[in-house]
Amino acid sequence: MTNRYLKDVATLKLKSDQCTGCGRCLEVCPHNVFLIEDRKSVIADKDRCMECGACVKNCPFNALEVKPGVGCAFAIIMGWLTGTEPSCDCSGGSGGGGCC
Repeated sequence: MTNRYLKDVATLKLKSDQCTGCGRCLEVCPHNVFLIEDRKSVIADKDRCMECGACVKNCPFNALEVKPGVGCAFAIIMGWLTGTEPSCDCSGGSGGGGCC
């Protein structure tokens, strides 16, 4: 089963010029967001990212960025807990500052 969250809202960014292809992000990512191609990490499916921050904390080359613990990950968890549709208000509409 592939976990996907809210489409096109994850804050995950990869700085490929800083990536050495060590593969640490693949080891720690709980949702298989990354692949190694041409000896560098690439984001295989950004919509699988739950913004936990494990990849950022474990990248020895500072090649990754994500805003963990805010926005969409929180919205998804709260949606699961309350049985409501998750919304991180990334639409920019009224009612929130947006997470992304």
